[in-house]
Amino acid sequence: MAQMKRSRTLQSMNPATGELLATYDEMTPETVSSIIDGSSAAFETWRDTSFSWRSALMQKAAATLRARSEEFARLMALEMGKPIRQGRAEIEKCARVCDYYADAAENFLRPEIVPTDARKSYVAFQPLGVVFAVMPWNFPFWQVFRFAAPALMAGNAGILKHASNVSGCALAIEGVFVKAGFPENVFRTLLAGSAAVEAIIEHPAVKAVTLTGSSPAGRAVARAAGGMLKKTVLELGGSDPYIILEDADLELAASVCAESRLINSGQSCIAAKRFIVPQSAAHAFTEILIDKMQSKKLGDPLDEATDIGPLARPDLRDELHRQVTRSVKKGARRSIGGTMPEGPGAYYPATVLVGVEKGMPAYEEELFGPVAAVITVTNEDEAIRVANDTSFGLGAAVFTTDIERGERIAAARLEAGLCFVNAFVKSDPRLPFGGVKESGYGRELSYFGIREFVNIKTVYIV
Repeated sequence: MAQMKRSRTLQSMNPATGELLATYDEMTPETVSSIIDGSSAAFETWRDTSFSWRSALMQKAAATLRARSEEFARLMALEMGKPIRQGRAEIEKCARVCDYYADAAENFLRPEIVPTDARKSYVAFQPLGVVFAVMPWNFPFWQVFRFAAPALMAGNAGILKHASNVSGCALAIEGVFVKAGFPENVFRTLLAGSAAVEAIIEHPAVKAVTLTGSSPAGRAVARAAGGMLKKTVLELGGSDPYIILEDADLELAASVCAESRLINSGQSCIAAKRFIVPQSAAHAFTEILIDKMQSKKLGDPLDEATDIGPLARPDLRDELHRQVTRSVKKGARRSIGGTMPEGPGAYYPATVLVGVEKGMPAYEEELFGPVAAVITVTNEDEAIRVANDTSFGLGAAVFTTDIERGERIAAARLEAGLCFVNAFVKSDPRLPFGGVKESGYGRELSYFGIREFVNIKTVYIV
């Protein structure tokens, strides 16, 4: 078994000021192992509880989230810089996913009769055990509840290794389940760094792993879990293309594109990142996009008027700026932004790069911040080729006034797990969420998501 490193300190820093908010002692390997054993023991009882009881507890979790929305939104603003209005919306979305699975889980996992030569044959859905979640900082509540609501409603236990810079959020999430009355150890937070992940995966009681994060992190988790023959779901990065066709409503398209590019200060795997426009519409679209981007306020995430907060860490801001600078050196042009602000905080301005071409970071890489890359093409076929010319395949969108044309492109021609027409890509508990290529595999949400971490069992009676 891989060895977990000995205790160190995890820090939460305010990215708007650089202030140290809190320190947390990383759990020792012995403590981590003990918690996992406790969750495994709790699972043996939890798996046999009724859906109605689980549902009642999950509804209490939703109520707890709503009652503490302001507190949790402020915590996210302090720990990772999320504008507070967006934080409130994130907490409400977490409550909705709890309500959704509280209502739908029993039906999604009801045994399915399959007529065969047997007297009786059916498919049953049974929980696997302890599901280990490795989650990122950018949506510190939503990413967790997106996994936890279906996993717990299916009868699994959950353990969380959150990003180290949002340990306060991680502990608060455990507290939500405690407050809602879930049995002890059915959901636990592990205060552990990335070096501990492999050993946690190898723990015999861990039966499956879900990760939201970067492609390198996904590969590392897949290797470790594959070596132990444990099921994984990976939701990884994205370089989402938005195609704006020549017949699009440019005002609508630019407004939606700016909103998608700047949500969570641009730190979203499904944010719009590459804007692909035919030459005939490129100038007009770009001018409107610039206006929309410039109208958004950069500032203190605790300010109600703020649209764009700081990036979550200074090193993330620095890497984003390096990507912008390298793209400009290769021929891209800054229309707005692209300069490092003076003063404290990991802030980066809304930026629009034009003249972006293959070989530039803005074309090839995921830009995790408020930077839009405009790529000009000659026609629809080239637009689709450019959209698919990426190692990622998470989200994509197309804008056109010809709805049938848009649907044809979205449904049949774009290589992504989420394809939207005249709207920005977003997650919805009722629809499956996930990607292809280096954006990962498996699905979260809807009935597809809850069935990822169950034993889909054939029962055959003669």
